[in-house]
Amino acid sequence: MARVAERSRAPSRRGFVKGLGAAGVVLPALATLPRRSFAEDAAANYANAKIDWKQFAGQTITLAGAIHPWSNAITPLLPDFTRLTGISVVTDFQLETTFLGALPIKLARGSNMPDVFMFLTYGQGISEGWLEPLNAHYSDRSLTDLRWYDESDLLKTARTFPVWTDGERYAFPITSEAVTLFVNSDALAAKNLRVPETFEELLATAKAAKTNEMSGIAMRAQASGNSSPAAMSYVFSYGGHMVKDNKAAFASPEAIAAVAMYGETLSQAGPVGVGSYEWYHVLNDFLQGRTAMAIDSSVLARDISDPAKSRVANRAGFAAFPHLDGRAGNPFMSHWQACINGKSRNKRAAFLFLLWATSRPTSLRTAAAGLATTRLSAWSSEAFKQAFGPQAAAAALTNLQNADVDRAKAILFHPQSRPIQDAFMIGVNEVVSGTKSAKDAMTAAAEKANAAIRG
Repeated sequence: MARVAERSRAPSRRGFVKGLGAAGVVLPALATLPRRSFAEDAAANYANAKIDWKQFAGQTITLAGAIHPWSNAITPLLPDFTRLTGISVVTDFQLETTFLGALPIKLARGSNMPDVFMFLTYGQGISEGWLEPLNAHYSDRSLTDLRWYDESDLLKTARTFPVWTDGERYAFPITSEAVTLFVNSDALAAKNLRVPETFEELLATAKAAKTNEMSGIAMRAQASGNSSPAAMSYVFSYGGHMVKDNKAAFASPEAIAAVAMYGETLSQAGPVGVGSYEWYHVLNDFLQGRTAMAIDSSVLARDISDPAKSRVANRAGFAAFPHLDGRAGNPFMSHWQACINGKSRNKRAAFLFLLWATSRPTSLRTAAAGLATTRLSAWSSEAFKQAFGPQAAAAALTNLQNADVDRAKAILFHPQSRPIQDAFMIGVNEVVSGTKSAKDAMTAAAEKANAAIRG
């Protein structure tokens, strides 16, 4: 994390791709998904919609995206979509770095392909005219049965995340994630330590849990915008903003205090070399039992709970993001989204696909494979809790509900999002390494980010 979002360089946290090394391999949970009963239940549910599912029969749409838990979960269900609608779906899923690097080039050239694609750089896509506005499609009764689709079943963040400043929507959120606290229960129990709830408790617990073999806590601190989710969560929880009134806002007293605490926690209780840590370093330390606690995206919970990958699977705990005394925690959150190409020749068929893909019956099926969808019904289903882990699901949902979607959108959708996050994390890295005070580092970082905003 979000953010946050890698564009074309280092592996993105959002890829978490069950491992970049497992590219293209369908998640093991899909092998045991009880497809027949789910398919039968879903077919009956689709029939309840006041939609002519066959109105675009014979058309073909292209679906592009990253090799990712969503693409892995939706792919086995595509034949069912074709049987329901008569629309064929050609897929083009690539490693995240490859996909994110190639897609903007293709869209900038005015290509009408792909018809549907996973997307992160929302602000750029809207300003460049790459994305199809969706409000008119939602209002088209031949395309959408809003009562059947039931937007009240969507997570609060998923309802508001794709809404642009003018009230238009250009995307369907397809996954959900929020920054979450992971704990090695045995490591804490060995020192008679409780799961921390406040930032002060987190610092004290991390220091007490640290040993010669194990760090007290691992979080990202690399001097790159892709490493910003945990640090941004501190800023938000202290009452600060990343962007406010179109200016970088992390030189505020709240943000400076947050970064000071972040730096103190990692410098006193973090792993050796934490200044180079990205999400995969944090994950690996926790999987190998080399850290007592970690803070990163809720998406990592599936790897942490998988005995085939994790040495701490049976002693891992998941908890709400910490908070200040007297103030609720406010972790960073994000949704991967899917959009329709503004140049597509099959926009209505593409919309019907996304309506199907994000509907309640389809989401229940993808959730049964462990996908963190955007629907409350899916999050509360027993199949999802079993696949994702009940405690991990509860913690992730709590963190999503505590998140401030407007704070997240302000940085994620800003046209200069990446340079702003890069400047911020360079400053955070300086604080963690001890080369600058939080005040000096954040003041300089904000000046650099605002220069990028001014152009």
